[in-house]
Amino acid sequence: MATTSKNQNCSLLQTHRCKYQPVLPDILKKGPCFVKAKNGKATQSVADQAAVKKMFPNTYGMPEITFTKGTNPAIGKKAVKVAVVLSGGQAPGGHNVIAGLLDGLKKANAKNKLYGFLGGPSGILQADWKEITPKLMESYRNTGGFDLIQSGRTKIETEEQLAQALENLKKNKVNALVIVGGDDSNTNAGVLAEYFKQHGSDISVIGVPKTIDGDLKNDKIETSFGFDTATKIYAEMVGNICRDVNSARKYWHFVRLMGRSASHITLEVAHKTHPNITLVGEEVLAKKMTLKQIIDYLAGIIVARAKQGKNFGVVLVPEGLIEFIPEMKSLIAALNDLLADHEAELANMSGIDEKKAFIISKLPAKLAALMQSLPAGIAAQLMLDRDPHGNVQVSLIETEKLLVEMLRTKLADLKKAGKYKGKFSTITHFFGYEGRCGVPSSFDANYTYALGYNAAALALNGCNGYLSSVRNLTRKAAQWQCGGVPLTMMMNMERRKGKDKPVIRKALVELNGEPFKQFAKKREQWAMNECYQFPGPIQYFGPAEVTDMITYTLRFERANKK
Repeated sequence: MATTSKNQNCSLLQTHRCKYQPVLPDILKKGPCFVKAKNGKATQSVADQAAVKKMFPNTYGMPEITFTKGTNPAIGKKAVKVAVVLSGGQAPGGHNVIAGLLDGLKKANAKNKLYGFLGGPSGILQADWKEITPKLMESYRNTGGFDLIQSGRTKIETEEQLAQALENLKKNKVNALVIVGGDDSNTNAGVLAEYFKQHGSDISVIGVPKTIDGDLKNDKIETSFGFDTATKIYAEMVGNICRDVNSARKYWHFVRLMGRSASHITLEVAHKTHPNITLVGEEVLAKKMTLKQIIDYLAGIIVARAKQGKNFGVVLVPEGLIEFIPEMKSLIAALNDLLADHEAELANMSGIDEKKAFIISKLPAKLAALMQSLPAGIAAQLMLDRDPHGNVQVSLIETEKLLVEMLRTKLADLKKAGKYKGKFSTITHFFGYEGRCGVPSSFDANYTYALGYNAAALALNGCNGYLSSVRNLTRKAAQWQCGGVPLTMMMNMERRKGKDKPVIRKALVELNGEPFKQFAKKREQWAMNECYQFPGPIQYFGPAEVTDMITYTLRFERANKK
């Protein structure tokens, strides 16, 4: 392997991981020229069909695509230029998507070229890119991070931005654009695909499903990349805490885990580590639990353990919990609209107290009272600027500290009433960014490489408005199936920044799904006993049953499916 400035800074592990050869699905091994795109049935959006169809008249209803064995030499005869962009937060395996994309293109025609837009979608608007050559790619294979071309959260949505994106791609003679991102980024990919089609362009737009949150999936997208690696990283840290708590036996650890709008990460880490308490946002929403009821539930277990002399434990809290509490969800929805409607007025206010008073004056009475009752720090965090997609920045809301503060008050009241005699010493943690750029697990290294290679096949076949789909993931990588899913098939209408907009619907934890049902069977036992498991670090070398281990989530979800 050639020495570059990049791998002069590499650890020995990274150096060896660069040499790892991902396993391609058998269907792709001969290259894009030896597969054929087989069309399935016409599709429709998961909800709001009429509204979504109206907004995507040219790309709605397209069929699913499955790649089958065959010959398609025509796609290799003419050299093409493909561009790739990384959009949104980082996820382990992004570099392998690019590597698979590059290798797939070069396998079809050595003259094909791949360019990477720098800094996310803003690079498309600024025509800021660089060519990704096999030599450049060498030292990034199987490594974590997005540092090859970086990422960004710019959203291309205005008429001016859409026109600029198309103009820059046409001017640089780009044949296809591959967008690697989560639900919002791939919604944007769908918008671009429709816009290009409307304006008579044959530039293809292909999406790749990326998010450690695990909320971009369906029957054809069985998991998003990065989820496997990130949950293994978090589980190692939580497992270490479990071992520490079982050794010291004097602290309650409250651990908030990344997952903006779904609790998949928290649930998966719970399966891996068996903590005493795990809050699942989707269950809180289904049961319409209030903050008070959540505190009562937590306090009940803390008091019961204290009676056994166990003044310690581990609590897992999903990052987005606060948005699942119905009263908080209503408050956040109202705040989203108010912040959008009064953006100019709020910008001219000097301090947080003035902004809070103004917001409270505009809220309905019940929501105003709730806002007033929140700790000052949490109220301030709820009023922070939204991200470019209109979402509250839940990673900045310290929910675990809110729970601890309210529990202190609750337990103090119980102690005064003679119902609690324990000690409540706490330590809080937030594990988020620690998991986003880790060296991808063997599963994610294989999966992302296949997603990229598959995206090359979709692009070379002129597919527009599709998401790269690699499935059958509970089997060996060689047996994975490949194809594409129309982006519009995953969409519904949602309220964003005060307006109804088409977005890819998030896949939440299903309470009747096997991952949650298996957890529900065991949580009472985990609550009162020390059933902790200690997964340890990701294993890159050793027996396949360890190195290629898949998540509990994927195993449970696909157990009864072909």
